[in-house]
Amino acid sequence: MSPPACVIGIDTGGTYTDAVVLDRSSGRVLAGVKTPTTPHDPALAIGRSLEKVLLASGANPETIELVTVSTTLATNALVEDKGAEVGLFVIGHDKRLHIPAADMRFIPGGHKARGVEAEPLGMDFLIQGIAAMKGRVDAYAVCAMLAFEDPTHELVAAKAIELMDQRPVFCSHQASTRPGMEERAATAVLNARLLPVMQDFLRGIARSMERLGLSCPVRIVRGDCQSMDLPEAVRNSSATVASGPAATALFGGHAAAGETALIVDVGGTTTDITLIREGRPVVREEGMTIGSWRTHVRAVEMYTVGLGGDSLTRVENGRLCLGPARVVPLSQIHLLLDGPALASVTHPEAWLGADLCAQCVQLAPGIDPGDDQILRWLAEHGPATPMRLRRELALAESSLEKAIARLQAARRVITCGFTPTDALHVLERLDLGDPRPAMEGAAVLAALLNLSPEAFCDQVLEKAHATIATTILCALGNREVGPALAHFFEQSEQSALLDITIRVRPRIIGIGAAAPFLLPEVAARLGTEAVFPKHYEVGNALGAALMDTITKE
Repeated sequence: MSPPACVIGIDTGGTYTDAVVLDRSSGRVLAGVKTPTTPHDPALAIGRSLEKVLLASGANPETIELVTVSTTLATNALVEDKGAEVGLFVIGHDKRLHIPAADMRFIPGGHKARGVEAEPLGMDFLIQGIAAMKGRVDAYAVCAMLAFEDPTHELVAAKAIELMDQRPVFCSHQASTRPGMEERAATAVLNARLLPVMQDFLRGIARSMERLGLSCPVRIVRGDCQSMDLPEAVRNSSATVASGPAATALFGGHAAAGETALIVDVGGTTTDITLIREGRPVVREEGMTIGSWRTHVRAVEMYTVGLGGDSLTRVENGRLCLGPARVVPLSQIHLLLDGPALASVTHPEAWLGADLCAQCVQLAPGIDPGDDQILRWLAEHGPATPMRLRRELALAESSLEKAIARLQAARRVITCGFTPTDALHVLERLDLGDPRPAMEGAAVLAALLNLSPEAFCDQVLEKAHATIATTILCALGNREVGPALAHFFEQSEQSALLDITIRVRPRIIGIGAAAPFLLPEVAARLGTEAVFPKHYEVGNALGAALMDTITKE
């Protein structure tokens, strides 16, 4: 009897990279694993996950017919301001566009309806613009008026750029077939910006697969619940921005078995909510808004709140605050540090406190401090709170916060602090790390509020429950009724005149290792129930693995 043909599904999240091996014929999951994500090189964690899941499943590389990857790479690159510096050429449109490009030039040309040329392409202006941008940008984007009807001017401009500069070029007609100059330009810039990031990522995956003897095709999950091969993923990188929520929706649709449900993925940094209607993901055909970018990128309808298992818990001005900043939990810092650095941060009673003492900053392993004054100080003196850095380096609080955020985004420092994950360890509801630092941290913060450590942890989880429940109510209220109802739910103080109670009809399907510890209470508040299907802890990876099966139904 020949071994079963299998598919591997992988999901790269902010905290863990999950992988599953799925028997294609029976639909049975042969193995599922979780591996800490390597933010400085996401492909490294993917390689480790592939190795672990092959070993756990006993599958031979020859039996793997497909690897499907769901990735937060594009989303993280935008949030962390990574990617290429892009020069944008706008052809036949001279009105101001709010596009975050490094340089933007307006060129005569473009087309009218039915492919009629509005005016000849301004080649002299184009050549002058390329010469001015050459050496100052990493990639180019081109967006011409009505190029989705006739892309001639975009193609000529792209050829001119290629002759003068070898940097990559992306044209709007490659990703958008609808009117809307600003949305098409934003989509073109977004793709050009993500080109080098995606290329590095996919090269890393290819190296890992070659090392493990995997020669099967690789597909990337798109934000609209479809998939694409590697060349298309490079050409159309923006389509992966909602890749993670799409995998969530695919798993949820499989688990919902035809019903309407809310799929809630509790991650380390965020909690993502997607809607399944009659077992099918709901896709925004008009295109998604990514931060301040209005684009033509099709994606599942999703709602996100900056709260997850690794959200920073702190006491500010005598009040308990939670998120949106993400830190390494005290109970898990031993996974990233060792030696003297680990010893200093795992005794939080020595540094943890209110306000700017809520977290500890440590130089990331293997990082050269260079000329950065914060990194040089950390290299010489070891971990420190922002309060101590502010005092030692004589920095303004706002400047220090921006500098630490920049270093975090560049993965040059590691920050740790108390989180909901730690609260679950203190309350003995979770066992994924070392509870001792979490207990010490809870004791310090609880004393600031005159609470017992257990009561403090209960309040942390209560705040997490309330935040997720409010996000769900706002999302559904805005969708079904309008912004007025969503605004009512968002109010921090109760109304003196109205007491509105609403029951959510769909069930909540939970995904993520922390989901069973947070979502049952959320569901109870909303008058519904939370269920956790088999393999919920690696649900997005399973959603990726199920991709080709679901999309063929």
